[in-house]
Amino acid sequence: MKTKQDFPTTNDRPPEGVKLDGSKFRVLIVDDSMFVAKQLTQILTSDGYEVVATAEDGKDGVDKYKELCPNIDLVTMDITMPRMDGITALEQIIAFDKNARVVMVSALGKEELVKKSLLAGAKNYIVKPLDRKKVLERISASLK
Repeated sequence: MKTKQDFPTTNDRPPEGVKLDGSKFRVLIVDDSMFVAKQLTQILTSDGYEVVATAEDGKDGVDKYKELCPNIDLVTMDITMPRMDGITALEQIIAFDKNARVVMVSALGKEELVKKSLLAGAKNYIVKPLDRKKVLERISASLK
């Protein structure tokens, strides 16, 4: 029977989602795709982050941010959503909390919208389809 020593450890580094004080970074995921929201949740929780809420459109995301603030460290925001798009939601969150950290999530080919969101105050962006390593790198960089 194989023991733990037979397998190289994949997590020699501490989880990125844990602060120096041992508490977890708290994330709000805003995406109209249940699949993408679930994928982001799995990626983030696997590295120690705590997903405190999800929202299915920009309006819902802004409302949840206001409700949970200041207990949110980061928001992942889809750009294209019904009711209220991600850029409008980003602008409203930044107007409410100028220190908000928002990372945009975009499909390939939406470079102009990504550029617009970065100018509006987004800290970074992630391109779909999601790549676990890139998601964690961009999220971690946005929290520094």
